[in-house]
Amino acid sequence: MYEWPYGDPAKAPARAPLHVGGQLDFPTLLSAYRHGVFPWYSEDEPVQWFCPNPRFVLLPDELRVTDSLRKTMRKKGWQVTLDRDFEGIMRRCAAVPRPGQFGTWITEDMITAYVELHRKGYAHSVEVTWQGELVGGLYGVSIGRIFHGESMFHTRSDASKVGFVALVERLKAAGYVLIDCQMPTPHLASLGAGGVRRSDFLQVLAQERDQTPAADAWVSPLFSSVP
Repeated sequence: MYEWPYGDPAKAPARAPLHVGGQLDFPTLLSAYRHGVFPWYSEDEPVQWFCPNPRFVLLPDELRVTDSLRKTMRKKGWQVTLDRDFEGIMRRCAAVPRPGQFGTWITEDMITAYVELHRKGYAHSVEVTWQGELVGGLYGVSIGRIFHGESMFHTRSDASKVGFVALVERLKAAGYVLIDCQMPTPHLASLGAGGVRRSDFLQVLAQERDQTPAADAWVSPLFSSVP
């Protein structure tokens, strides 16, 4: 298996890059995730690799679903699927505006690299539709029994939460032990995510990256309230 070539993730700066430069190709990207590192940079910058401390994660048992969100999910019209349109979900994550964010870090090089991960079975997408219309989604990378979330979008209230909750419940049933949210956001904190020491995260990653989840983890559909 590929070794990580760009420095010790355990010694990375808390918020600054571990390394700047290198190739955004399949071997490097897969090695990065296996060692707790992820790329994050803008179109006009070289590739920047991060391993932040603390690490923002969600334990499946600590998923927090409010009564109002459960009520929303019971409404007839939702459908959540897996891997129906990976590249399309990436492009929607790049295109949908977010408050306080100008532009996107999901560059064309990023899309090319993650589509290759998807083709080789490591990256997955979640598609959320309401009454047949795509209204939300997310994508990320699955390494062993850890899912590394990358980005999500919604154009209907709570749509990305519906997709995330359905995904986490499926991953829990399939034996996943951790959802890596990488960096803190109020959106994910409201669902139960929180910070852990990087050393603890890297220890769990080393234990779980070669484990095998249940075979049906990525079988679609994920959730449906369509009559």
